[in-house]
Amino acid sequence: MTLGSALECLLAVVLLFGVTTIVRWVAGPSPISAAIPQVHDKLLVIGACVGPLLAGLILSPAGKASGGHINPAISIAMWRFGLFPGVAVAPYIAAQLTGSLLGTLAGRAAWGQAAGRPPVSDASLQPGIGWSAAALFAAETFSMGVIVFLVGLFLAVPRLAPLVPWLVGLLIGAAIALLGTTTGGSVNPARQFGPAIVAGRLDFLWVYLLAPMVGAVAAASLRGILTPFLRTGGRILLNRLRLLDRMRSISGGDERHDQPI
Repeated sequence: MTLGSALECLLAVVLLFGVTTIVRWVAGPSPISAAIPQVHDKLLVIGACVGPLLAGLILSPAGKASGGHINPAISIAMWRFGLFPGVAVAPYIAAQLTGSLLGTLAGRAAWGQAAGRPPVSDASLQPGIGWSAAALFAAETFSMGVIVFLVGLFLAVPRLAPLVPWLVGLLIGAAIALLGTTTGGSVNPARQFGPAIVAGRLDFLWVYLLAPMVGAVAAASLRGILTPFLRTGGRILLNRLRLLDRMRSISGGDERHDQPI
């Protein structure tokens, strides 16, 4: 295992232990859960906690050293963007899934049966009532596609690239809050792998594993097609803004010269 893979495993352990802990105390039996009776409000709190946790892990020394993917779909996207070597994708994915399992087991060890019983069930996700595997696949694919496409756009702009960790945290937190009662809001194979294995909830696991990676490939390909057009449009817009600024400067200079001395 390379250093990058080992760090990704460690980051996944911390993320899944954190997720399990957050879900156990916000959704499971606790004073916090009792104070937030509505499911949508609980999801909002969980998203508001998980988003900054994820951003912090990406910005941590370990995250900076490994790239801070912590998500097989992101590793695939970085490869498709040309920012990550293809030979490292499989080891990273294996490390992330291993870390997911270890982090979930650590959460079960820390919080006992309260973490393993409903409504926590080791923080595993399930789609809402009436959702088919096909509908879930489409929703997870689209959700991850949106995230990867926006990440790709930010990475293409030097001024926006440093904001990517916060963008990812914001989008994942929003997905949890908005999609938690429908798709589960996973958009990360590593997010679901460990909890599903530990809880024995395997019905939709293949969808949660595969769909985000399909969405990542599709979004990265779309970004590759659109990037030349976006860059051309950006240059045209920038040139127009510069021209307007120059015209304002000239106009301002003329007004100063017209004033009496």
